[in-house]
Amino acid sequence: MAGISDEQFLVDADGKRKGVLLSIERYEQLIEDLHDLAAVAERKEEERIDLDELKRRLKRDGLL
Repeated sequence: MAGISDEQFLVDADGKRKGVLLSIERYEQLIEDLHDLAAVAERKEEERIDLDELKRRLKRDGLL
């Protein structure tokens, strides 16, 4: 869907945009992106670990 615009704008008598109509697919994509950004913001202050440490922890916990 990249590069394809499926939005339709609602305009007032002066031609100013007042609303937008999106496809369900585009709306769901935007909601998912918003959720992902919120998750990143919530975890902003968490301790960071490098990839090797992550792999070690996953192996230790039997997840890898």
